[in-house]
Amino acid sequence: MLQSPPGEQSPIEGPRVPPSDETRGCLFALSQPPLMLFLAFIGTLLFVTAVHDLHRW
Repeated sequence: MLQSPPGEQSPIEGPRVPPSDETRGCLFALSQPPLMLFLAFIGTLLFVTAVHDLHRW
């Protein structure tokens, strides 16, 4: 692969811009602890209600 000299922009790759908060996407949002705790809590509630419905006398 051809390397461009330092300081020049490659015409194929374009400028390298560090990712900002807007370009990180959904997977970055899912990796945040408060969101994961909330989703785990909701999942636990759904699981408990499903088990309760299945084992109702």
